[in-house]
Amino acid sequence: MFTRLTIRASKFTLSPTHLPKYPILSTSLKARTIATMTSEVQPRFQQLFTELENRFKSTNLGNDKWYILAASTIVASPDPERADQLYLHLINQPEYATPTARQALVRRLREALIKSVPIVGVCKPIEAILAISEVERDEDKDYSFTREGWQCDQANHERGTEWFQKLYARNGGGTLDLFRAHKDFSWLSTEITYGLFLSDRQVLGDVDTQLVVFPGIMSQNLPKETHWHIRGTRRLGVPKEEVELIWNCVQLVAQFFEVKLHKVPTVEEVEYDV
Repeated sequence: MFTRLTIRASKFTLSPTHLPKYPILSTSLKARTIATMTSEVQPRFQQLFTELENRFKSTNLGNDKWYILAASTIVASPDPERADQLYLHLINQPEYATPTARQALVRRLREALIKSVPIVGVCKPIEAILAISEVERDEDKDYSFTREGWQCDQANHERGTEWFQKLYARNGGGTLDLFRAHKDFSWLSTEITYGLFLSDRQVLGDVDTQLVVFPGIMSQNLPKETHWHIRGTRRLGVPKEEVELIWNCVQLVAQFFEVKLHKVPTVEEVEYDV
């Protein structure tokens, strides 16, 4: 049988000599230190973004388009949190030196991530926007709400169908007919993917939107839908050589993340169908 053993703990008071010799950071100072540590753009990402930006300079797409492709490919990658690197890279540019400019920038990045939801799912865009939020300064935050009051009504249906037809044209009916036995998917396409998400023009325009959709799909190595959206981008009037540049930029980002895109068609292989 065990006997009870009572142990009396003696009182012990730390004297100054027992205190650690290094300073203890306060919670707020720790937060500021971590923020400082994470506010630097990693050199490899700096090189990637500079290369993408330089490639887009040879096009007529505009100087605010390359980072939409960067956002859509990063959020489709295995490391969507690195959207913070893109944001940090951009806010170091002279054109985004003020809170107003940064708020306009984050509206575009946020909309690119919102439009990525039906392309890559909701979880990766959430990781991406939270990563951006962690490095945003308070004065740079934008509190607008683009989908407030949205309804799945006739106006939404017409808006979604109009944008869908603009991309699919003569192929629209046949594409939706693929889901004759799975009508939830055709409804999802017209009312949600195109109605709620892709046809909204409050922040991003037509080409901006395709720079979310086409790269986001291609980044997942999806052959059929990559074909459809190479074709759709060409039907918007983007020249073949510029669509090829977009295709090459998607491959560049995929290689950066060590992802192989071996099933997607080339622009040349789709050209007959434009």
